[in-house]
Amino acid sequence: MLVIGHRGASRAEAENTPEAFRRAELMGADAVELDVRRAPDGALVVYHDSLPAASEDLARLPRFAEILDTCGELLVNVEIKNLEGESGFDPTMAVVDDVVAELDSRGDPGRYVISSFSSAAVDRSREVAPRIATALLVFDAPAGCIAEIAAAGHSAVHPHVDLVDEEVVQESHRNGLAVNTWTCNDLRRIRELAAMGVDGVCTDVPDEALAALGRTGPLSPRRWGKPT
Repeated sequence: MLVIGHRGASRAEAENTPEAFRRAELMGADAVELDVRRAPDGALVVYHDSLPAASEDLARLPRFAEILDTCGELLVNVEIKNLEGESGFDPTMAVVDDVVAELDSRGDPGRYVISSFSSAAVDRSREVAPRIATALLVFDAPAGCIAEIAAAGHSAVHPHVDLVDEEVVQESHRNGLAVNTWTCNDLRRIRELAAMGVDGVCTDVPDEALAALGRTGPLSPRRWGKPT
């Protein structure tokens, strides 16, 4: 099971900062998750919540390219924040094209998965960059949703940890989807997820998760993708 630093090592360092991602790599995480938005000036910034209104606060937000530069050899789960009503919402989905262009400029598409709560965003990513894995984030799992995600060509489903049980994992795997769950800091639950066959766990404490799994460093080779 991949250990994914949620917004980096976000208990040890401020989330979504260069320091958090560097710390996750030093801890031995396999991957990190980050949030990317469109700022009013058109820049891609890494920030989870609604964007600050003050221009000086906006200027301090880390740029997407800057954060990718800090991720070393880690796998990166790029969550695109682009739901209607969210800060920086882009109805044209051009934000997806810009995220893809930045990832493409770095080569090695297997290092990345693009995820979102917006099905339009991940569908757009599949359209313009089928070489990059995609995943839909879900708060709930209505009947048929796993089959629909698979039919859309995505590589994974990213359910909230409270949704995950053996049936969800097995159904996802039958449909060719990896299961990367969020966000779990309960070490006992992390061990349960691994025993179920969950493919990745997003956690604020990657060092503690690794220790709970009896690991001392990253898996090799590390790639996103569908389960085999």
